[in-house]
Amino acid sequence: MFEGMGFFGLLVLIADVWAIINVAQAKVDNVKKLLWIILILVLPLLGVIIWFFAGPRAPKSG
Repeated sequence: MFEGMGFFGLLVLIADVWAIINVAQAKVDNVKKLLWIILILVLPLLGVIIWFFAGPRAPKSG
């Protein structure tokens, strides 16, 4: 039972790191970046879900 929880926690951690990297690369002011990063760190699962739908995006290359 707890093995699945550890795997889920690892997935949330990976998603959080990915979201923070994307926020850091976004072309928005530093205050907005800081607020998004704080939201993701304080509410790891909910923060990354909110960021996915409403967060700043890095420009697409190509």
